[in-house]
Amino acid sequence: DITKGCIMERPKVVYNEKTQKYVLWFHLELKGQSYKAARVAMAVSDSPTGTFEYVRSYRPNAGIYPLNFTQEQKNDTLIQTDAVENGLYVRRDLAGGQMSRDMTIFVDDDKRAYHIFASEENQTLHIAELSDDYQSHSGRYVRILAGKHNEAPTILKRNGKYFLITSDCTGWTPNAARMAVADSLFGTWTELGNPCVGENAHTTFLSQGTYIQKVEGKKDLYIFMADRWTPKIPIDARYIWLPIEFENEKPVLRWRTKWTI
Repeated sequence: DITKGCIMERPKVVYNEKTQKYVLWFHLELKGQSYKAARVAMAVSDSPTGTFEYVRSYRPNAGIYPLNFTQEQKNDTLIQTDAVENGLYVRRDLAGGQMSRDMTIFVDDDKRAYHIFASEENQTLHIAELSDDYQSHSGRYVRILAGKHNEAPTILKRNGKYFLITSDCTGWTPNAARMAVADSLFGTWTELGNPCVGENAHTTFLSQGTYIQKVEGKKDLYIFMADRWTPKIPIDARYIWLPIEFENEKPVLRWRTKWTI
């Protein structure tokens, strides 16, 4: 009832072994505010299928600068061509918390969880560590790909490397996927280009990524999950699932009409 009439998207559920709770995180836009609120929301349950109890919504990391924010960036208030890259929106939103829209949740091998989300007017991605119970933010976060206009983040970890597959910000219109790699979530991310190959690679096979699922018990099998939007008939939106292949140690996506595990 609390969120009735609001816009909710990109839900992700993670299980916390310590609390034995399922934690649901999602992007929330408040009723009557169109697309201005840019908040993240959280609910908890004893079961992955609910019932989930709504806890709160907010903008993350209020009053906290990113770990990779320099002293010069903290002091910079000039209007300049690279203002976004230098943290214009971080400084603007510091007191009330950073904008949070398209998002995912990633649990690393050490059970630390991270909230990865489009921020700064959808122009920069943030990677923010969650608390031990996965129900709040720890205050440790970084900005990555500043000013590059990425949304719809999806992530996988393989052989000690983190691969991030994202989308450009083109509304309902599909575009070419983007990929970046890092040795650490809080480290330096290197752009690798479009992981899709073949027909319709330039539109991510007419879709936009939403999650990457590691298949337990299957060595090296990851499923790229994506939304296929139909804005004229929203109820008819579909999903595509594709196996991720690896060539030269990099993820590759090819269209498959049929495939089996």
